[in-house]
Amino acid sequence: MHESSMTRMREFVDAHLRSRRGQVLRVLDIGGANVNGSYRDVFDDPQWTYHALDVSPGEGVDVVPRKAWRWQDVRARSYDVIVSGQAFEHIAFPWVTIIEMRRVLRPGGLMCVVAPSGGQEHRYPLDCWRYYRDGLVALATWADLEVLDAAVHHDADRWSDDSGQWADAVLIARRASATGLRGRLSEVKREVVRAVGAFNAGRRYDDAQRTADDLFATDPAREAQ
Repeated sequence: MHESSMTRMREFVDAHLRSRRGQVLRVLDIGGANVNGSYRDVFDDPQWTYHALDVSPGEGVDVVPRKAWRWQDVRARSYDVIVSGQAFEHIAFPWVTIIEMRRVLRPGGLMCVVAPSGGQEHRYPLDCWRYYRDGLVALATWADLEVLDAAVHHDADRWSDDSGQWADAVLIARRASATGLRGRLSEVKREVVRAVGAFNAGRRYDDAQRTADDLFATDPAREAQ
């Protein structure tokens, strides 16, 4: 977890959650294992409950779903805030994950995603994507989230570590309330998309990782530094 990422998340908290201090909030961090730091200390209000979700057990991980692409053991609409930092580049099928994130977010709840738009390859266990503003907006739109802000930060001289190379892309979005017949129909359609996406991701992830690993094994020059 590099310096700029921690700063981006603190800025999100200051701008969007300052008025919620002292109120009960449930926060879920996707890919929240403590790898050289985590966001846990950023969500420091005594009334806030912070949980880190990751697909594998690890330091600081509170929730490990039985299925990586369909979190049936995490209740729908059970969190007020969902965040993720330095995880989306490693997620093979982020359009599947962001639909799960929306599902467990309460109507009116906020989402903040920090992901790199640049930087060297760093497989963990894969390194699939770099994001620009348009990509973040597209993902949010795919999940029927209301985009509040999306930006890419080119401020390399600001940091004392290697943060500058990553040029953080930041999405802030909100889950709108679905009302009326149209809203209910949209939820039904979204559930179908969710089920199909999770099924296909579960079937195809192992093949994707195996193919990528084989390519690196046969061409060491491509191995991430």
